Amino acid sequence: MPATNAAPPLSEANILITGGTGSFGQRLLFTLLEQHQPRRVAIFSRDELKQYDLQQKLLDHPQADTVRFFLGDVRDRDRLVRAFDGVDYVVHAAALKQVPAAEYNPLEFIKTNIIGAANVVEAAIDRNVCRVVALSTDKAANPINLYGATKLCSDKLFVSAAAYSGRHATRFCVVRYGNVMGSRGSVIPLFLRQRETGRLTITDERMTRFWISLQQGVDFVLDNLLGMHGGEIFVPKIPSMRVMDLAAAIAPGCETVVTGIRPGEKLHEVMVTEDDARNTTELADRYVITASPEAAANYAHGTPCAPAFRYASDSNDRWLTGAEMLALAGLAEPTLAATPTP
Repeated sequence: MPATNAAPPLSEANILITGGTGSFGQRLLFTLLEQHQPRRVAIFSRDELKQYDLQQKLLDHPQADTVRFFLGDVRDRDRLVRAFDGVDYVVHAAALKQVPAAEYNPLEFIKTNIIGAANVVEAAIDRNVCRVVALSTDKAANPINLYGATKLCSDKLFVSAAAYSGRHATRFCVVRYGNVMGSRGSVIPLFLRQRETGRLTITDERMTRFWISLQQGVDFVLDNLLGMHGGEIFVPKIPSMRVMDLAAAIAPGCETVVTGIRPGEKLHEVMVTEDDARNTTELADRYVITASPEAAANYAHGTPCAPAFRYASDSNDRWLTGAEMLALAGLAEPTLAATPTP
């Protein structure tokens, strides 16, 4: 008989974040502490310096005594089993993410993004974790680079884990979204640096991207952590922006130089493909990709997507203006055109 593994409210929960010292992990931590006051939050990451820096940020925080730090790597299943002891919720944010680095170091990305994901699944099941949310990326939909391929494999592992868990009641889901404003991997910090030179590099003038703020991403993850049935991929409805409009908003008056699209880079982002559409339900603020028609019944209040539906950044019906992007990213609107440094 399957076990029942009741999920406690966040205020009573023990929560663990893999990759907890990254941009997303830190924002999630402070959101949990300030809005939900959980019983305990564990930060699991492999970088002792980043853990030390985060500890310093917490020195005067009233909830600092509820935070625990685990040094470890998702490649190490035994360490995950130890860290997951007594944990109710896991948010899996640990990953190697740089597209060019993946092309030159494929096995390292496979070990972290695929084998690491499998380790998270098995450790969560073995420790009877209630629920697990894994962060994905638009690059996992019809991947054309190794990073995207590893994240697609990761997504498949978490989606299939519902059946794999057997008599255990651990639930898994995936959250997939586009570029995050304020994250270290986005193009915005690059444009901010280049603004000082008066010259911005653009790989292709036609390029479009989905955008979401760091806080919006955190809120979306927490919402699906509590609302999942298990086995879903959740995709938020978020706006697109043209890269040329982004450049003009951040660095008005700067020269733009087209350098050519890079290996493994897409012209436009796709988060729901035509092949996924037949298993996708549209809700008011998100799309839900389910593993089967039976699972889709959990979202009967939504609208099934048409078979040829495609959710892509170039055909989106929501577009960011420059002012909206600056506000969401927490950037001051430039008042003068940048000038080149001598």
